[in-house]
Amino acid sequence: MKTLAIDIGGTNLKASVLDEAGALMVDRVRVKTPVGEPPEAVVDALVDLVGPLPAFDRISVGFPGVVRHGAVLTAPNLGHDGWKGFKLADALTDKLGKPARILNDAEMQAMAVIKGYGVEMVITLGTGFGTALFLEGRRGAHLELAHHPFRKGETYDEQLGNAARKKIGGKRWNRRVAKAIKNLRVLTYFDHLYIGGGNSKKVALDLDRDVTIVSNTAGIEGGLAAWREV
Repeated sequence: MKTLAIDIGGTNLKASVLDEAGALMVDRVRVKTPVGEPPEAVVDALVDLVGPLPAFDRISVGFPGVVRHGAVLTAPNLGHDGWKGFKLADALTDKLGKPARILNDAEMQAMAVIKGYGVEMVITLGTGFGTALFLEGRRGAHLELAHHPFRKGETYDEQLGNAARKKIGGKRWNRRVAKAIKNLRVLTYFDHLYIGGGNSKKVALDLDRDVTIVSNTAGIEGGLAAWREV
Protein backbone atom coordinates (compact mmCIF):
# COMPACT_ATOMS: atom_id res chain seq x y z
CA MET A 1 0.00 0.00 0.00
CA LYS A 2 1.37 3.39 -1.03
CA THR A 3 0.27 6.42 0.98
CA LEU A 4 -0.05 9.96 -0.33
CA ALA A 5 0.90 12.15 2.64
CA ILE A 6 -0.09 15.82 2.60
CA ASP A 7 0.95 18.51 5.05
CA ILE A 8 -1.32 21.57 4.88
CA GLY A 9 0.35 24.58 6.46
CA GLY A 10 -0.45 28.22 6.81
CA THR A 11 2.48 29.01 4.50
CA ASN A 12 2.99 25.97 2.25
CA LEU A 13 1.22 22.86 1.01
CA LYS A 14 3.61 19.88 0.97
CA ALA A 15 3.21 16.31 -0.23
CA SER A 16 5.02 13.09 -1.02
CA VAL A 17 4.21 9.39 -1.39
CA LEU A 18 5.32 6.88 1.24
CA ASP A 19 6.15 3.26 0.54
CA GLU A 20 5.00 0.31 2.67
CA ALA A 21 7.79 0.99 5.20
CA GLY A 22 6.94 4.68 5.49
CA ALA A 23 9.91 6.00 3.51
CA LEU A 24 9.48 8.90 1.10
CA MET A 25 9.50 7.54 -2.43
CA VAL A 26 10.30 10.99 -3.85
CA ASP A 27 11.30 14.35 -2.43
CA ARG A 28 8.50 16.48 -1.05
CA VAL A 29 6.80 18.81 -3.49
CA ARG A 30 5.42 22.10 -2.27
CA VAL A 31 3.49 25.17 -3.28
CA LYS A 32 2.34 28.27 -1.44
CA THR A 33 -0.90 27.84 0.47
CA PRO A 34 -3.71 29.95 -1.04
CA VAL A 35 -4.53 31.54 2.31
CA GLY A 36 -7.83 33.42 2.28
CA GLU A 37 -9.24 31.34 -0.55
CA PRO A 38 -12.22 28.98 -0.05
CA PRO A 39 -11.52 25.33 0.78
CA GLU A 40 -12.29 24.23 -2.76
CA ALA A 41 -9.38 26.34 -4.03
CA VAL A 42 -7.02 24.64 -1.59
CA VAL A 43 -8.28 21.21 -2.69
CA ASP A 44 -7.69 22.15 -6.33
CA ALA A 45 -4.18 23.34 -5.47
CA LEU A 46 -3.51 20.00 -3.77
CA VAL A 47 -4.75 18.06 -6.79
CA ASP A 48 -2.37 20.02 -9.02
CA LEU A 49 0.48 19.58 -6.52
CA VAL A 50 0.24 15.79 -6.28
CA GLY A 51 -0.35 15.22 -9.98
CA PRO A 52 3.33 14.45 -10.80
CA LEU A 53 3.80 12.13 -7.77
CA PRO A 54 3.88 8.31 -7.98
CA ALA A 55 0.64 6.33 -7.81
CA PHE A 56 -0.89 5.81 -4.35
CA ASP A 57 -3.65 3.78 -2.70
CA ARG A 58 -4.76 6.06 0.14
CA ILE A 59 -4.36 9.58 1.47
CA SER A 60 -3.25 11.01 4.82
CA VAL A 61 -3.56 14.73 5.53
CA GLY A 62 -2.17 16.80 8.37
CA PHE A 63 -4.41 19.86 8.79
CA PRO A 64 -3.69 23.02 10.87
CA GLY A 65 -6.83 23.02 13.01
CA VAL A 66 -9.41 20.83 14.68
CA VAL A 67 -10.71 17.96 12.54
CA ARG A 68 -13.18 15.21 13.39
CA HIS A 69 -14.49 12.37 11.25
CA GLY A 70 -12.87 13.84 8.15
CA ALA A 71 -14.46 17.29 8.57
CA VAL A 72 -12.82 20.56 9.57
CA LEU A 73 -14.02 22.39 12.67
CA THR A 74 -11.44 25.19 12.80
CA ALA A 75 -8.78 26.56 10.44
CA PRO A 76 -7.42 29.64 12.23
CA ASN A 77 -4.47 30.29 9.91
CA LEU A 78 -6.15 29.66 6.55
CA GLY A 79 -8.24 32.82 6.52
CA HIS A 80 -11.63 31.67 5.24
CA ASP A 81 -14.89 30.96 7.08
CA GLY A 82 -15.80 28.28 4.55
CA TRP A 83 -13.55 25.79 6.33
CA LYS A 84 -15.94 25.37 9.23
CA GLY A 85 -17.73 22.07 8.66
CA PHE A 86 -15.94 21.44 5.34
CA LYS A 87 -15.70 17.69 4.62
CA LEU A 88 -12.10 17.65 3.51
CA ALA A 89 -11.72 13.86 3.43
CA ASP A 90 -14.72 13.50 1.14
CA ALA A 91 -13.54 16.33 -1.11
CA LEU A 92 -10.11 14.76 -1.61
CA THR A 93 -11.59 11.32 -2.18
CA ASP A 94 -13.92 12.77 -4.82
CA LYS A 95 -11.03 14.50 -6.61
CA LEU A 96 -8.34 11.84 -6.27
CA GLY A 97 -10.40 8.66 -6.12
CA LYS A 98 -8.76 7.23 -3.00
CA PRO A 99 -9.83 6.99 0.67
CA ALA A 100 -8.56 9.84 2.85
CA ARG A 101 -7.88 10.32 6.54
CA ILE A 102 -7.52 13.78 8.05
CA LEU A 103 -5.61 14.49 11.28
CA ASN A 104 -4.47 17.60 13.03
CA ASP A 105 -1.05 18.41 11.58
CA ALA A 106 0.79 18.22 14.93
CA GLU A 107 -0.77 14.81 15.55
CA MET A 108 0.33 13.50 12.17
CA GLN A 109 3.84 14.80 12.80
CA ALA A 110 3.82 13.15 16.22
CA MET A 111 3.06 9.75 14.73
CA ALA A 112 6.41 9.79 12.98
CA VAL A 113 8.48 10.57 16.08
CA ILE A 114 6.89 9.29 19.29
CA LYS A 115 8.22 6.13 20.92
CA GLY A 116 4.96 4.91 22.47
CA TYR A 117 5.93 5.17 26.13
CA GLY A 118 4.32 7.35 28.78
CA VAL A 119 3.06 10.85 28.07
CA GLU A 120 4.56 12.26 24.90
CA MET A 121 3.85 15.72 23.56
CA VAL A 122 4.64 17.36 20.24
CA ILE A 123 4.61 21.09 19.57
CA THR A 124 4.97 22.60 16.12
CA LEU A 125 6.47 26.01 15.53
CA GLY A 126 5.50 27.41 12.17
CA THR A 127 2.95 29.89 10.88
CA GLY A 128 1.20 29.21 14.19
CA PHE A 129 1.66 26.95 17.19
CA GLY A 130 0.40 23.37 17.20
CA THR A 131 0.21 20.69 19.87
CA ALA A 132 -0.48 16.98 20.13
CA LEU A 133 -0.64 14.75 23.19
CA PHE A 134 -0.20 10.96 23.33
CA LEU A 135 -0.45 8.41 26.13
CA GLU A 136 1.32 5.07 25.62
CA GLY A 137 1.36 5.73 21.89
CA ARG A 138 -2.34 6.54 21.56
CA ARG A 139 -3.74 9.94 20.67
CA GLY A 140 -5.51 11.85 23.38
CA ALA A 141 -8.39 14.21 22.71
CA HIS A 142 -7.08 17.11 20.66
CA LEU A 143 -6.64 20.29 22.71
CA GLU A 144 -6.34 23.61 20.95
CA LEU A 145 -3.73 24.92 23.37
CA ALA A 146 -2.57 27.27 20.62
CA HIS A 147 -5.55 29.48 21.37
CA HIS A 148 -5.27 29.32 25.16
CA PRO A 149 -3.98 32.45 26.95
CA PHE A 150 -0.19 32.42 27.22
CA ARG A 151 1.19 35.82 28.23
CA LYS A 152 0.26 39.50 28.18
CA GLY A 153 -3.30 38.74 27.10
CA GLU A 154 -2.21 36.88 23.96
CA THR A 155 -2.36 33.22 23.00
CA TYR A 156 0.45 30.78 22.26
CA ASP A 157 -0.39 31.17 18.58
CA GLU A 158 -0.07 34.95 18.71
CA GLN A 159 3.11 34.95 20.80
CA LEU A 160 4.98 32.08 19.12
CA GLY A 161 3.78 32.15 15.51
CA ASN A 162 6.04 33.18 12.65
CA ALA A 163 4.72 36.74 12.53
CA ALA A 164 5.68 37.26 16.17
CA ARG A 165 9.15 35.79 15.61
CA LYS A 166 9.80 38.17 12.74
CA LYS A 167 8.49 41.12 14.75
CA ILE A 168 10.44 40.62 17.97
CA GLY A 169 13.53 38.77 16.74
CA GLY A 170 14.98 35.38 17.51
CA LYS A 171 16.36 36.11 20.98
CA ARG A 172 13.09 37.28 22.49
CA TRP A 173 11.14 34.63 20.61
CA ASN A 174 13.38 31.92 22.07
CA ARG A 175 12.69 33.21 25.57
CA ARG A 176 9.00 32.80 24.85
CA VAL A 177 9.60 29.25 23.59
CA ALA A 178 11.43 28.45 26.83
CA LYS A 179 8.52 29.79 28.87
CA ALA A 180 6.05 27.76 26.79
CA ILE A 181 8.05 24.57 27.40
CA LYS A 182 8.02 25.30 31.14
CA ASN A 183 4.26 25.85 31.08
CA LEU A 184 3.58 22.67 29.12
CA ARG A 185 5.77 20.65 31.45
CA VAL A 186 3.67 21.77 34.42
CA LEU A 187 0.40 21.28 32.51
CA THR A 188 1.03 17.78 31.13
CA TYR A 189 3.99 16.42 33.12
CA PHE A 190 5.22 14.97 29.82
CA ASP A 191 7.80 12.21 29.72
CA HIS A 192 9.13 13.56 26.45
CA LEU A 193 8.49 16.67 24.36
CA TYR A 194 9.26 16.86 20.64
CA ILE A 195 9.59 20.19 18.84
CA GLY A 196 8.82 20.23 15.11
CA GLY A 197 7.59 22.61 12.45
CA GLY A 198 9.44 24.90 10.10
CA ASN A 199 10.70 27.18 12.86
CA SER A 200 12.05 24.38 15.04
CA LYS A 201 15.41 25.10 13.38
CA LYS A 202 15.23 28.60 14.89
CA VAL A 203 15.21 27.24 18.44
CA ALA A 204 18.49 28.21 20.13
CA LEU A 205 18.06 26.87 23.66
CA ASP A 206 19.91 24.45 25.91
CA LEU A 207 17.18 21.84 25.97
CA ASP A 208 16.69 19.27 28.70
CA ARG A 209 17.26 15.59 27.83
CA ASP A 210 13.51 15.02 27.64
CA VAL A 211 13.06 17.63 24.90
CA THR A 212 14.04 16.84 21.29
CA ILE A 213 13.95 18.82 18.05
CA VAL A 214 12.70 16.70 15.14
CA SER A 215 12.83 17.06 11.37
CA ASN A 216 10.06 18.95 9.63
CA THR A 217 9.69 16.00 7.25
CA ALA A 218 7.89 14.22 10.11
CA GLY A 219 4.76 16.10 9.02
CA ILE A 220 4.81 13.88 5.92
CA GLU A 221 6.31 10.72 7.41
CA GLY A 222 3.49 10.39 9.95
CA GLY A 223 1.09 9.68 7.10
CA LEU A 224 1.70 5.94 7.25
CA ALA A 225 0.95 5.64 10.97
CA ALA A 226 -2.31 7.52 10.46
CA TRP A 227 -3.65 4.37 8.76
CA ARG A 228 -2.53 2.09 11.57
CA GLU A 229 -4.96 3.63 14.04
CA VAL A 230 -8.17 1.75 14.71
